[in-house]
Amino acid sequence: MLKISGINASYGKIQVLKNVSLEVEEGSIVTILGANGAGKTTTMKSISGLLKPNSGKIEFLGEDVTGLRPDQLLRKGVALVPEGRQILAGMTVLENLEMGAYHRKDHDIASDLNKMMERFPILKEREKQLGGTLSGGQQQMLAIARAIMSKPKLLLLDEPSMGLAPLVVADIFKIIKEINESGTTVLLVEQNARQALKVSHSGYVLETGKIVAEGKSDELLNDSRIIEAYLGRKSS
Repeated sequence: MLKISGINASYGKIQVLKNVSLEVEEGSIVTILGANGAGKTTTMKSISGLLKPNSGKIEFLGEDVTGLRPDQLLRKGVALVPEGRQILAGMTVLENLEMGAYHRKDHDIASDLNKMMERFPILKEREKQLGGTLSGGQQQMLAIARAIMSKPKLLLLDEPSMGLAPLVVADIFKIIKEINESGTTVLLVEQNARQALKVSHSGYVLETGKIVAEGKSDELLNDSRIIEAYLGRKSS
């Protein structure tokens, strides 16, 4: 579904991504792991159109989409849940969800709103509440639900568990798995390596803007380098 070939990206004179290549198969969950500053968010920004790569190629469903604007990519089926959630704090939960579908021309929006309320009961309870008054976990659920309202083929999730309590984190990863099982392909950037690898099919490891490891999730979970660097225990 998604193929990235030799992407290089910079902020000014600082090069962040160095010849990054990866693939996401349709129907899968793929995780990108890495420490702060490794280039994970820059990768997501490049894919979603928020940052234009200096060189390289991004293909989505066989089409070259390198350098397209975020709104153009959204119409093609690529939706981003950004780091920090970035919900519309001054709008209600319901208005946030409606904004997720702003570009749609079909007649299923009301039906999809009902589905979101069923999938996220807490949003139904708080549909008239301002987004900015929700807890961190509720805001993350709202950000994910808003993205799903765009009916994406590929959902990009940037650090969905950041700053959340362990019980809420477990709920978020359960939701990610359910979204995937319902037919949406997911590319996930995450520092919580163990949780991310448990729900994903395969993964990549970024270090200082370069892919240094890749493989099936169970292989990465048992890789001594990954265990020591990201899973918080030494390999035996």
